Amino acid sequence: MADDRIPMSKEGYEKLKAELDYLSNVKMIEITKRVAAARELGDLSENAEYHAAREDQGMCQAEINDLKAKLARAYIVDTSNLPKDTVVFGTRVKVVNLDDDEEEEYELVGPGDDDPLNNRILTTSPIGQGLLGKKVGETAVIQVPRGELRYKVLSVEFLH
Repeated sequence: MADDRIPMSKEGYEKLKAELDYLSNVKMIEITKRVAAARELGDLSENAEYHAAREDQGMCQAEINDLKAKLARAYIVDTSNLPKDTVVFGTRVKVVNLDDDEEEEYELVGPGDDDPLNNRILTTSPIGQGLLGKKVGETAVIQVPRGELRYKVLSVEFLH
């Protein structure tokens, strides 16, 4: 990837930092205590508690590593410098699905702010990527796993 920086809001960045802090300083310590307690139970080859705790430890470490990587590549986006008439990070875009005439709204956000159930989608998601750079009146044709989406951009507004 030529540009693997990850756009984020200040709030999203702080949320990921808090999650990293919790995983590193609370959850990992609890898991480490579970590993030690299970080790005390004796024969490790048949100790299900030990193996479960070690598996949890590995998954927690993977989450920590993932968050550290995201935070290391993050940059805080200053939306005041972005074009006001184009779909970019930090905008709410209203579109109409050209195949079923349904209107939908998406907010294009970065990690930590995403909430797909409330249409807060990552700029790196297929729909986010397909809408980026579009202006009102333009059509986006987006490849998704279940086929192709065709959206016409109805409006673009900044969230903050």
